Amino acid sequence: MLVGRVVGNIVSTRKNEHLVGFKFLEVQVYERGQPTQRHVVAVDSVGAGTGEKVLIVSGSGARVASGSRDCPVDMVIVGIVDE
Repeated sequence: MLVGRVVGNIVSTRKNEHLVGFKFLEVQVYERGQPTQRHVVAVDSVGAGTGEKVLIVSGSGARVASGSRDCPVDMVIVGIVDE
């Protein structure tokens, strides 16, 4: 699991049929409580917005969190961190 901060939205009008209806967000990854230069694109499953600190799962856990094992995702936001 990773911690990061949402820094923007990713708009994609054409995508895999299994991804229709999903919102994509750009997230800056944190390490040891500090922001890094690493940014990832994650599917939003909790209604996160720009500026919010979030929890992200990756790999096979991301497919399960997306609600569909057929969904081709590698990163899913699964929580919003209370600060």
